[in-house]
Amino acid sequence: MKKIQAEYIWIDGHKPTAKLRSKTRIIPGPVETIDQIPIWGFDGSSTMQAVGPKSDCMLNPVKYIADPIRKEDNILVLCEVMNSDGSVHISNTRSYLSEVFDKHKSHEPWFGIEQEFTFFRGRSPLGWPDGGYPAPQGPFYCGVGADEVFGRDIVELHLKRCLNAGLHVSGINAEVMPGQWEFQIGPLGPLDVADEMWLARWLLYRTGEEFKVSATLHPKPVLGDWNGAGAHTNFSTVEMRNEGGLQIVIDACEKLRDRHNDHIKVYGAHNEERLTGLHETCSIHEFRYGISDRSASVRIPMATANEGKGYLEDRRPAANMDPYKVCAILIDTVCGD
Repeated sequence: MKKIQAEYIWIDGHKPTAKLRSKTRIIPGPVETIDQIPIWGFDGSSTMQAVGPKSDCMLNPVKYIADPIRKEDNILVLCEVMNSDGSVHISNTRSYLSEVFDKHKSHEPWFGIEQEFTFFRGRSPLGWPDGGYPAPQGPFYCGVGADEVFGRDIVELHLKRCLNAGLHVSGINAEVMPGQWEFQIGPLGPLDVADEMWLARWLLYRTGEEFKVSATLHPKPVLGDWNGAGAHTNFSTVEMRNEGGLQIVIDACEKLRDRHNDHIKVYGAHNEERLTGLHETCSIHEFRYGISDRSASVRIPMATANEGKGYLEDRRPAANMDPYKVCAILIDTVCGD
């Protein structure tokens, strides 16, 4: 029987921002269904998910994709963390999203997430002079040329790997700060978009290893007059996408206004450093929405306004947000009573 390598990937209990972990298991292959992938365990005391005397935690496979690095029939396996008795672990935010989605499934929520990140080599963003600063922001966004973009070879390889793995990446671009990039995933349902975002992040970190470059999701990687890093989250329901949907989008924005502080609590650590009211953000202490307004908390895209239906863009989530938490609270706020 053929043996394959299955890379088990999970989200740890690190606070305030969870990290990705992974390890390899050799299993019979090729794998054709999720049920063929065995449940596994790990030392939760080393991932801030357990204490020494009761350190076993369970890895429950929930999604697998082709491994675009090892190739052949090898796979990447995204797992939920469970307690040793099979109950949901406190760090498992996917389980809660699944509950919220089941409750509001009739609204057919769709998401598209724009993941910004910044490459670092050592202590400096990629392409920055050691101990100094590059030219001011301006020419770098969607730039072309070795003097304006840094890390394109890494980004292109990451994109190729995501596509080869079957992830629904919808685009990439260089961002406003030099050394900063973005990829987008979606539109997809909430569990799919969040699962794929975590897998795409893992592939980004793993690809960076080969170039001795790290990708950080910190919302303000460089203090001062530089753009932060967000995870703008595009959201719609079937009602928004149908005729007359623009009014539903506006109604949703009003609901989001009422729960602004609740959302900020789960939109990522250190987000106050990014949401200052400058650099294409609204202040963390304020909520505004507007058509084509990138300085607002929530932007109603030009296409939505012109067509009278579509989606909204929540610009508040930080780059380091947990997509399970963000999708859950957006569905709960907009689709709830």
